[in-house]
Amino acid sequence: MKRHLTLCAVAASAVFAASPAIADAPKLAHEAVLSGLDNPWDMAFLPDGTMFFTEKCKGLSVRTPSGDVNKLLGMKGSDGYPTTGDDLFCEGQAGMQGVAVDPNFADNRTIYVYSTSSNPAPGVNRVMRLKVNDDLSNVSDRTDIVDDIQYKPKATNHPFGGPGAHNGGRLRWNPGDGYLYVTTGDTHNGEVPQHPTKIGGKVLRIDRDGKAAEGNNPPEGFDKRIYTYGHRNPQGIAFRPGDNQAVTAEHGPWHSDEITVLELGGNAGWDPRPNVAGRGDCPDGYCGYMPNQMEGVDPKERSKYMSMTDLKAYPDAMKPAWINNQMSQGTSSAAFLEGDQWGDWDGRMVVGVMGIGFGGTPVGQRIDVVKLSDDGKSAEVEALPFPSAAGRFRSVVLGPDGSLYTAVDEGTIHKLTPKN
Repeated sequence: MKRHLTLCAVAASAVFAASPAIADAPKLAHEAVLSGLDNPWDMAFLPDGTMFFTEKCKGLSVRTPSGDVNKLLGMKGSDGYPTTGDDLFCEGQAGMQGVAVDPNFADNRTIYVYSTSSNPAPGVNRVMRLKVNDDLSNVSDRTDIVDDIQYKPKATNHPFGGPGAHNGGRLRWNPGDGYLYVTTGDTHNGEVPQHPTKIGGKVLRIDRDGKAAEGNNPPEGFDKRIYTYGHRNPQGIAFRPGDNQAVTAEHGPWHSDEITVLELGGNAGWDPRPNVAGRGDCPDGYCGYMPNQMEGVDPKERSKYMSMTDLKAYPDAMKPAWINNQMSQGTSSAAFLEGDQWGDWDGRMVVGVMGIGFGGTPVGQRIDVVKLSDDGKSAEVEALPFPSAAGRFRSVVLGPDGSLYTAVDEGTIHKLTPKN
């Protein structure tokens, strides 16, 4: 089934204060490419501009270069999809999330999708490999190459404590080493991030069959698919032009969103277990929002009690390049800008910030432009002057045309193109 969606401007539901102009910022033309979507979560492109995209509670679709949209793989109960995964469901933050195109798509017609599954009960996150037919109207040959990523099945006594919390969910191919990177979340489970064999709270590096990439080097006894561990909820990963070094963007626990240049086998230092690092018991065995988790607390005080990167417990942990002025506002997807059309921004990283106001924290919906230092230990960060109403910037992807595409939870995929 095909449908054509007319270009239109987004009507954002959130108030956004425009950022001051950046001296070296390119002027940007804006276009709303798709609108009326249901929580668009991620996009992936073919060289001709074909765009695969996911909607968290509906499924996988594709927009052709002509602007037509074909539904491909639906969640259980979704209408109009030629293929449906009866085990695929959404709950809270969980559902159909990341999508990535195989670098050899022209030969193998393969894409990869991250989704929550009810098999086995009560739920698990999976990475699926799919074949796309020649006319982009359907998918087939589903193979679940990773089928054991943790999922949160029950509500707990935490902020945003419902089922389905903290799944990670981003899929990206590294053009340097040719492997697929998968970000996973801690699922509000205190033991998961530092656990050697539970693969939540990790960045995985795998091949097309879901097997561990050659050269992975986690600590002894750890699952060999693990590239880095000790993460909270990384929803952004991108690869720096030049050296293809992996860089993550990660949600903080009411403080300290982080951008971190990853190190092979590295520990990101998140350990929300109770009765460790001088802490006592915590609600439902998870100290991630303590102290006084339901009330506003100075971020510095909260950080002392529950560090995002605990360098006291893990002195060799990977140090973040940026911690969002010690605020937590919902950092999500990440991408690097490339090409002369971006001028002084060529080579800089962009990160979508969804905006989460809590305990006096400014909402801060925006796209940040990040200039990482050469050693990855520090960063200069300024807000992109978005030329339309802002929203919850869930995904940022550089298209094959050199434009930046961004999806907002409110239902629109935008295109930003530098003007010459």
